[in-house]
Amino acid sequence: MSADSQKQAAGEAAAALVENGMVVGLGTGSTAAWFVRSLAARGLDIRGVPTSDSTADLARELGIAVVALDDVKRVDLTIDGADEIGPGLSLIKGGGAALLREKLVWEASSRCVVIADAAKQVKVLGTFPLPIEVVRFGHVHTGQRLADIAAEFDLPPPRPRRSDRGLVITDGGNLIYDMMSGRIDEPSLLAAALKSVTGVVDHGLFLDLADEALVGTGAGVVRLTP
Repeated sequence: MSADSQKQAAGEAAAALVENGMVVGLGTGSTAAWFVRSLAARGLDIRGVPTSDSTADLARELGIAVVALDDVKRVDLTIDGADEIGPGLSLIKGGGAALLREKLVWEASSRCVVIADAAKQVKVLGTFPLPIEVVRFGHVHTGQRLADIAAEFDLPPPRPRRSDRGLVITDGGNLIYDMMSGRIDEPSLLAAALKSVTGVVDHGLFLDLADEALVGTGAGVVRLTP
């Protein structure tokens, strides 16, 4: 079973969790896109709160009613992908440069389900570079302070993410720095240290936020709990 097939299976399983009348957080990324497609195919009367402009465009194209986070009191259920799923459903997210909006929607949700293919499950977080979202003003100085934090954890300094068009800019107008950590032995301590830096908007460590995971494998979709 290919990774894409595993993603599709996880997305379809997650779509089955949605009920009529729900406000649903719509994640970002290739696995979340499978969920959005599967959800649209069910034809339910729901409202979707997208975590990125690209997801909003996809939802509208497929006929899902899209609303802003501030237009709802609470999100009933958020379904989103992850770049890594570690012990206790600790996560690294932000490979799609949408971590801030994703975390805002996650924290406004009554229930959060992460979906992924089997390769995303790891024993220790950190193989995937940890994204850190920073404001553009003075970002070089912010990067230097982030390098100091990284050194305290014996990690390499984070670098600004670039594409063929230059620095990657998020939907919110910020920049992404990536920390090539290799492994993160103390995610809670690192998360607190990163968040303490002026200029850091947020980071891709999603800790104690996921209620369950649906992981596509060669043997079918496996459900994981913290």
